[in-house]
Amino acid sequence: MSGELAIALTTALILAAVAAVVLAVRTRRVVATPTERAVHTALHTASLAARALRQGLDAESAGTAAPFLRGLTGTDGVALFDGDGQLLARDPDGDGIWDDDILDACDGAAQQSIAGERRVLTHVKASAVVAQPLLAENGDMLGVLVVVTTRSPAPGMLGAVGEVARYAASQIELAELDASRARLDRAEVLALRAQISPHFIYNALNTIASFVRTDPDRARELILEFADFTRYSFRAAGQYTTLADELRNIDRYLNLERARFGAALTVTLRVAPEVLNVVVPFLALQPLVENAVRHGFAGRGSGSIELVARDEGSDCVITVEDDGVGMDPDALRAGPSDALSDGSPVTDGNSAHVGLTNVDHRLRAAFGNDYGLVVETAIGAGTKVVMRVPKFRSGVRASGGAFGVGKQ
Repeated sequence: MSGELAIALTTALILAAVAAVVLAVRTRRVVATPTERAVHTALHTASLAARALRQGLDAESAGTAAPFLRGLTGTDGVALFDGDGQLLARDPDGDGIWDDDILDACDGAAQQSIAGERRVLTHVKASAVVAQPLLAENGDMLGVLVVVTTRSPAPGMLGAVGEVARYAASQIELAELDASRARLDRAEVLALRAQISPHFIYNALNTIASFVRTDPDRARELILEFADFTRYSFRAAGQYTTLADELRNIDRYLNLERARFGAALTVTLRVAPEVLNVVVPFLALQPLVENAVRHGFAGRGSGSIELVARDEGSDCVITVEDDGVGMDPDALRAGPSDALSDGSPVTDGNSAHVGLTNVDHRLRAAFGNDYGLVVETAIGAGTKVVMRVPKFRSGVRASGGAFGVGKQ
C-alpha cells in the first residue's frame, strides 16, 4: 500500500509541476505579447526622453533625449534645434549618415520649419528629411525636431513624427512652467524680505545701542540674535524650510522685540514636538508674527501674543493671536477677492495685509486651496491668524542650509 501511495504522490507532484509550467507559459503569453512588449518599450523610451526634456531644451538635455526620440520615431537619425534654429544635438554620434549634404538639408529644413510648419525634403542622397516644429500650446516656437530616414516618408511615419514632436514640446513646456513657478516663488520670497519692517531694524539697532553702556553682555547677546535673524531671513537656500527653523527665527525676532518693550510684551509659545519637522514655505511665519506685534501695540502700551502649533491628524495647524486693536474685516475684503477670513486670499494695499496675502498665495500654490490663511478679527477685538499645512506632501521638501534645516 505504501508503494501505491508513493506512486500516487509522485504522480500528483508531476501533474502539479506540469500544470504550473503550463500556467506560467500561459501567463507569459497573456502579459508579454509582442504588442504589449512594444507598448512597454515605447512608454519606457518616452519616459526616458521626458526625464531629459523636463530640464528644458539645451545642448545637454537635447543630447540626452535625442537617442530616445530617434527610437520613438523609428528613423535613422534625429537632430534637435532650438527656437532660433541653432543645432543642439544629433543622434547617432559620429559622421555616419551625417555627411555635408544631409547636414545642409537638416539645417535648411529646420530654418524653414521655424515659421511653424512641417517641412519634408525627399531625394536627399537616397534619404528623406522631415523637420517638425516643437510648438507650445499657445503657438510659441520651442524648437525643431528633424529626422532623417532612408524610407519613404509615408503618412504613417509623418504622423508618428508629429506625435513625438508634440510629446517633446509638452515636456519642454512643462519645464518652462516649472522654471516660471520657481522664479515666482523666488520673487515672492524677495517681496516678503522687503516686507520686514525697516522700523523693526531701526528700533532693534537702537535697542542694542541702548544696552552697550548699561549692559554690554546683553548688548552682545542681542547683536548675535540680530545677526542670526538677518542671516536666516536673507539666506539663499530654497523655498521651503522646517517649522523648527522658522520658530527659531521667530524666537530671535521676539527676543529683540522683548528687549525693546520689556515686560509690556508678553509672548506665549506652545508647540507640539511632533510637528517640528513639518515643512512650511520659507518666511511664512514672520509676516504673521510681525503683524501681531504691530497691531498688538498700535496705540497701546502693552500687549500679548500667543503662537500655537498643534498636530491635527494629517495636518499641522499654526495660530498666531494677539489682543491688540484688531483690523476692520471690511478692509480685509477690499479688492477683487474675498477676505482671508472667508478662507480666500486678501487683497489690500496695506503692507501688513500684503504680507499676509503673500503667505496665503504661497500656501495655496504649494499645498492647494484647502491650505490658505484664515483671519479672525474685528476692531478692538484682536486678531487671530490660522495657518494649516499638511504634515507630509509629495514634492515639497525643506532645503538644507546654514541652519541645519531638516528634510521631510
